[in-house]
Amino acid sequence: MTTLYGYWRSSAAYRLRIALNLKQVSYEQVSINLKEGEQGQPEWLSKQPQGLVPLLEHGDDALVQSPAILEWIEETWPEPALLPRDPAERARIRGWCSVIACDIHPLQNLRVLKAAAAIDGSGFDGMKAWAKRWIESGLSALETMVAEQPREGAFLFGDGPGMAEVYLVPQLYNARRWEADLSACPVLLAADEAARALPAFAEAAPENQADAED
Repeated sequence: MTTLYGYWRSSAAYRLRIALNLKQVSYEQVSINLKEGEQGQPEWLSKQPQGLVPLLEHGDDALVQSPAILEWIEETWPEPALLPRDPAERARIRGWCSVIACDIHPLQNLRVLKAAAAIDGSGFDGMKAWAKRWIESGLSALETMVAEQPREGAFLFGDGPGMAEVYLVPQLYNARRWEADLSACPVLLAADEAARALPAFAEAAPENQADAED
């Protein structure tokens, strides 16, 4: 039994839904309502002391942090592969993913946005300006990195979606939520469009989750 604890709008949980769908792994979902503060309740903190989602349970294992879980998924269900075989190419893809996971996503995470806005009292407008700043600069740099590499089609590597799209699509979902300017990212946008047209990505989309809200 595989159970994914997440929230419909969590981009980290969104990544895991995509990867599990691409691997055709059956899983159940349990919603932790971040909007209502359920992540801070003792019951959840006993599972995840950081009070974060996602968490993946598989048998006796309880796994945290989406980058680690995605690597576990890739090793546990190796086909279809989400990473190339060549070590240098694998490192390159992991680097692209880290731009999102380490440098963009943490700075536009809701708890960080709220804390930043509280410091100067800027409220929602300050949160939006902060999010846009780091999303736009991070994605612009990522666009430069990926545009330098040859590709066979719209996807960032190879002829199908891989780990890069697993990270990219949720990040662009967030970028659009914050009305970030994506005009400097044509390669990223093309990969996003190609990926979202596939069932594995469409089924993982936030609006298609049972706990989605208006």
